[in-house]
Amino acid sequence: MEPPLAGKVALVAGATRGAGRGIALELGTAGATVYVTGRSTRSARSDLDRPETIEETAELVTKAGGTGIAVRCDHTRPAEVAAVIERVRTDHGRLDLLINDVWGGDPLTEWGTPFWQLDLAKLQVLWERAVLTHLITSQQAVPLMREHAGGLIVEVTDGDGVHYRGNLAYDMVKTAVNRLALAQAEELRPHGITALAVTPGFLRSEAMLDGFGVTEANWRDAGRQDPHFLASETPRFIGRVIAALAADPQVDRRSGHVLTSWDLAEEYNVFDVDGSRPHWGRHFTENVLNAPV
Repeated sequence: MEPPLAGKVALVAGATRGAGRGIALELGTAGATVYVTGRSTRSARSDLDRPETIEETAELVTKAGGTGIAVRCDHTRPAEVAAVIERVRTDHGRLDLLINDVWGGDPLTEWGTPFWQLDLAKLQVLWERAVLTHLITSQQAVPLMREHAGGLIVEVTDGDGVHYRGNLAYDMVKTAVNRLALAQAEELRPHGITALAVTPGFLRSEAMLDGFGVTEANWRDAGRQDPHFLASETPRFIGRVIAALAADPQVDRRSGHVLTSWDLAEEYNVFDVDGSRPHWGRHFTENVLNAPV
């Protein structure tokens, strides 16, 4: 049986680690050719100074059954993004799926700092990395995507509701990403391209595991530090639901929506790598919003 995304060409912008890597891997599992971009390569790390590389991600995509192609790109630079799109055009003549997952904001988010004390220089860089990169990438990709109807743009975000995310700068950029999905959907609908946003729950990324001092093999031990971590999900969980979305012939009915990994998992009958089906929305409502004071 042919994989559901066989013949499809995808670009995962910000695929070095975390959700981006998980999404790229699962698109590859579904048979897609996946261009994976980011700033961290085997020859040079980004300023985040993490060990993960785009080459590793591309190799995982290929091992999973797809075709992984690593291309270094700083998505704050339109010329570099344009070069990636031109390569996709030259190699394949089409782009079916764009995942905007660029972030790079962890060292720039000043948790616990009131907005009147925020470092505006950091906030400006955060806005450039977390929002403008998404817009720049869509601007460069859409002309190629328009040449074949049925394309899909996915904005990877954090949170589906209007609740405050705990820090003005973080809240601002993540809310802006949701609005990017809505605005793109409105303008792309006449061109047969769907745009939407998807949020994971508590993401068990490489950096999060390191922060708790655990690995994927013993991650539950971190529940002693934070019980909410026991409701977390791997980056491949959001990857699996996005692969399911990309294979859905009626995905256009969701254009402009902000969707969640947990709701999509139930609808598409998707499970995480350990066979569980995390539901961060339910956990958050029962154990955070409605927790006893």
